Amino acid sequence: MSDVTVTDQSEQQRYVAHVDGVEAGAAQYELAEDPARIVFTHTAVGDDFEGEGVGSALARTALDDVRAAGERSVVARCSFIAGWIDKHPDYQDLLAG
Repeated sequence: MSDVTVTDQSEQQRYVAHVDGVEAGAAQYELAEDPARIVFTHTAVGDDFEGEGVGSALARTALDDVRAAGERSVVARCSFIAGWIDKHPDYQDLLAG
């Protein structure tokens, strides 16, 4: 599999994954200011890219960005993001209480 590149398109409130220049998936989010939270609402990966690590790359990049910024906690309304965090306990500290 080719490398997955993930970027935050903050103006559209989504992280987008590209594989060889082709959009392969996206993770939608909403920002809440009181309290400061990022709410992940939906993650989708194109059929041609399922099982290739695109969803994991989206989750890891998005959550690493949250951790690096240190300003928000995470609400995982998206079942994919919630499941990914369950499988990666080192990210559970980001979850809103």
